[in-house]
Amino acid sequence: MDITSAIDALGALSQETRLKIFRLLVRNAPEGLAAGEIARRLRLPGPTLSFHLNVLSAADLVQPQKNGRSISYSANVDCANGLAGFLLEDCCGGKRNCLPKRK
Repeated sequence: MDITSAIDALGALSQETRLKIFRLLVRNAPEGLAAGEIARRLRLPGPTLSFHLNVLSAADLVQPQKNGRSISYSANVDCANGLAGFLLEDCCGGKRNCLPKRK
């Protein structure tokens, strides 16, 4: 992941509703959920959900799949893993197996 993609992903996730949507989709990976089901579970109006899904999709954090007349969304777990890897790639001087220090 490059820095621009990381900034886009972090920006998309830095809003409470979008973070809730993404976490819901992660819990339901890899199948995902229909847009209506996301709206029902999070108690969001359709236009609000659509706006937030578009932001998450533009950051490549969710992927839409058309199912007839409805659209389902799934978390792009590869993107999330790439973001985590990007954030931690220089941890402990680049050592891959460092452990957190105990307090």
